[in-house]
Amino acid sequence: MHYLVLKALHVISVVLFLGNIITGVFWKFHADRNGDLRGRALTLDGIIRSDRWFTLPGVVAIIVTGTLLAKTGHVSILGTRWILWALILFGISGVAFQFLVAPLQRKLLANVRAGLAGTWDEAGYRRLSRAWEIWGTVATISPLIALFLMVMKPA
Repeated sequence: MHYLVLKALHVISVVLFLGNIITGVFWKFHADRNGDLRGRALTLDGIIRSDRWFTLPGVVAIIVTGTLLAKTGHVSILGTRWILWALILFGISGVAFQFLVAPLQRKLLANVRAGLAGTWDEAGYRRLSRAWEIWGTVATISPLIALFLMVMKPA
């Protein structure tokens, strides 16, 4: 495949991946500020669905196109520091998302659905939400730094 086509696909994948993460944070904060449980449930369900449709496919596309770009450009993935560090940061994001953020999102949604059924644990929601904010920050900031490294390509 032509190098510039791969590069364009790689950039599009990054945009979809990061854009989805960042807009998910926006909508969760917006729904929490509103305070309506039904709105929170719809928002959390939407975030979980958009992760399935945009975040996870974005991850696969980023890895595939990035690997092909390195191979096509004859660049050592592990021997090039900025690529190695970008991959480490991307991995940190993936681990934080898979093992912490995604399960917290499901717990938050279950909490809100219980609230819609009449047994909402508001303190539990706040506790889960705080953990989601912390780990979501890790899952968001680390690929943003990786993006910076990819653009700047420091020696």
